[in-house]
Amino acid sequence: MVRPKSEKKSPPLRRDAARNRDLLVAAARALFAEQGINVPLDEIAKRAGVGNATLYRRFPTRGDLVEAVFHDDLTEVMASGERALAAEDAWGALTTYLEGVCALLARDRGIGDLMTTGIEGAPTLDAIHVHNHATQSELMRRAAAAGRLRTDVVPEDLLFALSALGGSLYAIERVRPGSWRRHLALLLDGFRATAQHPLPGPALTADETKGVYRELGGEPPQP
Repeated sequence: MVRPKSEKKSPPLRRDAARNRDLLVAAARALFAEQGINVPLDEIAKRAGVGNATLYRRFPTRGDLVEAVFHDDLTEVMASGERALAAEDAWGALTTYLEGVCALLARDRGIGDLMTTGIEGAPTLDAIHVHNHATQSELMRRAAAAGRLRTDVVPEDLLFALSALGGSLYAIERVRPGSWRRHLALLLDGFRATAQHPLPGPALTADETKGVYRELGGEPPQP
């Protein structure tokens, strides 16, 4: 059977080219984890022990490199979301899912950057932003319907709260491993139905939320 053009596999890399690619991905993973995803690409090439031309030949854009480094981690986040959606305990599913996401952010500063920004040329990242928003929205809807989540909050409320905590997770984990769970528990307690008190003003709209991220100097997560 003739394979459709869209399904043709790329030819295998030569041994030295494959080795250079592996070195670049390993160096990028280490530097992204240490310094975040905005680390200079030249520094990644230097850590890998290859020339800049080799890096740009293998990964023409930062998005290409991000996709190679984080594809498996981001795919696992989406898989954990599917497992959460299949769980019967609405509140337990929401909290377990968020604990899993926070554990990943605590482990890797680069993933923390990815979850709160947008990068062109990283299709898996685009997919997880859409999937993460849809997953959190549905889990929140179910928890509210079950009487466990306060009824006056929206996904953007949870997004802002997690963004504030997310920026500290990597540092907290370095100082005392696992202690970030205390702060996540405190955050989630504020979303419980039993904690509900009138909030001062309506939630920000999706467009207003994007505006806040732009004011902070970055691109908002999608959608």
